[in-house]
Amino acid sequence: MRKEVESDSGVIVLKNLVKKSGTELVLDGISLAAEEGKTTVIIGPSGCGKTVLMKHMIVLERPSAGEVYFKGRRIDDLRERELEKVRTQYGFLFQGGALFDSLNVYENITFPIRQHHEITDWKAIDELVKSKLAMVGLDGYQTHYPASLSGGQKKRVALARAIAMNPHVILYDEPTTGLDPIRADIINELILKLQKELDVTSVVVTHDMKSAYKIADRIIMLHEGKIVADGDADHIRNHPHPAVQQFIHGRVSEEDLAALRLGGTKFKTQYTPEDFR
Repeated sequence: MRKEVESDSGVIVLKNLVKKSGTELVLDGISLAAEEGKTTVIIGPSGCGKTVLMKHMIVLERPSAGEVYFKGRRIDDLRERELEKVRTQYGFLFQGGALFDSLNVYENITFPIRQHHEITDWKAIDELVKSKLAMVGLDGYQTHYPASLSGGQKKRVALARAIAMNPHVILYDEPTTGLDPIRADIINELILKLQKELDVTSVVVTHDMKSAYKIADRIIMLHEGKIVADGDADHIRNHPHPAVQQFIHGRVSEEDLAALRLGGTKFKTQYTPEDFR
């Protein structure tokens, strides 16, 4: 079991966060603190609010109720212009990488810098791009376009872009989705490397339990809009909540099995494509 963290001691702090979408309650009173220099992994079934929760950490979505703090400052009530300055301290790795297809690797990595700064020393920018690509093992790919890259390479370029402005926090949304086990483990190793070498605070949303166990200092599980488990890998593995055990072992619920089997009903008539010609 992890040592409980005081609610005001994290780099990112959420207090009694509620998010409603119409009549649906997506997040139901979430409170947590992402610890300085640690990796917090958020797990849970599809549709439980993991990505929505992460978006609130950077105020890409605003809460229906509750508060969001970054480095002790409340940010969910800031105007967009003020939020822009705060967001420069975040790096965000989107699930699909979200590279600009019309820009080459160099231009993709420098995009956030050009959005926030007027560049006068391009030699320094060249060195910055080179160093960021070297950190993800892709120096030499500056002139390549996304179409020529593999899925794993796109994720790594997107990660180089996420760290281009030396963020204090990196948010990862399903970083290993769509990758084979070897490429997925490269991403895991990069998450560990960047946490150590850049001394960043990381928050990772994932369905990949192998990845979660490898990279996490702390794992949080969401279920029906609430936190139902919170601790290190061993705590999660042995957690008594049935929803936790079902998720981490990838077991189908009896309700879902019954629906798939249609309650054991067999139809008297079986149709073939020829019946509809």
